[in-house]
Amino acid sequence: MEAMAAFRDGAMSHPTFKIAVLAGDGIGPEVMSEARRVLDKIASRAGIGFEFDEKLVGGAAIDAEGSALPDATLEACEAADAILFGSVGGPKWESLPPAEQPERGALLPLRKHFGLYANLRPAVCFASLTHASPVKEEIIEGGFDVLCVRELTGGIYFGEPKHIDRDGVDPVAVDTMVYKRSEIERIAHVAFTAAAGRGKRLTSIDKANVLQNGLLWRETVESVAKDYPEVQLSHLYVDNAAMQLIRNPKGYDVVLAPNLFGDILSDEMAMIAGSLGMLASASLGESKGGGHYFGLYEPSGGSAPDSAGQGIANPIAQILSAAMLLRYSFGLEQEAASIESAVRAVIDEGVRTGDIFTGAAGTQKVGTTGMGDAILAKL
Repeated sequence: MEAMAAFRDGAMSHPTFKIAVLAGDGIGPEVMSEARRVLDKIASRAGIGFEFDEKLVGGAAIDAEGSALPDATLEACEAADAILFGSVGGPKWESLPPAEQPERGALLPLRKHFGLYANLRPAVCFASLTHASPVKEEIIEGGFDVLCVRELTGGIYFGEPKHIDRDGVDPVAVDTMVYKRSEIERIAHVAFTAAAGRGKRLTSIDKANVLQNGLLWRETVESVAKDYPEVQLSHLYVDNAAMQLIRNPKGYDVVLAPNLFGDILSDEMAMIAGSLGMLASASLGESKGGGHYFGLYEPSGGSAPDSAGQGIANPIAQILSAAMLLRYSFGLEQEAASIESAVRAVIDEGVRTGDIFTGAAGTQKVGTTGMGDAILAKL
């Protein structure tokens, strides 16, 4: 981004970035508050500014304004440089028609409106938290760090025709899996760029032995790979990938997948990592150049209404989402890395919220604010 480049070169003293803050429902406001505190600390330390525009979304917006995504909320997002999203939904709104419920009425329209085609979900299991994973500790000794890059706006979720024909005696449901080469190319570039900045290994997922989509996917990814000679490319059929990621998650760096396969595999990796309360997510639109994107950043977990208002929620996923925002939308790599290092240091020292607390010697159980305090201290 031009403003950030000028700041790093000394030509601008105090760049300001606009962030639309949509805390949402359940534990959303509580964990968002901790992310805001971390961003304020970063701003103070780095000499930059964040202009936060807080708006209602999800169930809270339905209750107040009759819509999960009010016009004012969408307008705030359009005026922002990035969106920091909390969590939406809960039993209170499950009786509404599906299209009006918080998830479908807010999150999906935001993805569509802004063309957020690339979903990045890091599955990180810290060395000190391997016991929380359902996978045997000897398999993941030392932890692991896998980035799942999922195509988010194409494939079987959006392909046409899509309908259920109930007229006959034997109803028929039709979902169509459609991908254009251009859609595959742009998500492949995101994945290769990410791999080039990490371990330089990319595993592409398809079903080329059965699906025509898979053939075009593999062909296109191999073509894009020529632009990234430093990245080692391999392929896995999705059924084999589901097994191998459990068998040896440490053997993977970046995983690239179509929409349906990425949805399934990223959730699998989240479970292997041990706690949804630790995992961030970024949904990115078209590149602004220089590897920077407009994006929506959110925790991978849900609104957890049963835990809301008790001060016990784990804010780490929301805080790490804020770190991803700094990296991918603002180009603030140093600041993003400092947040991630602070989180890792706190976990290594044994600080735990209830979802990752086991009572082991040397660990300390804290609440939402206590975890935020510990991370701020490391910054």
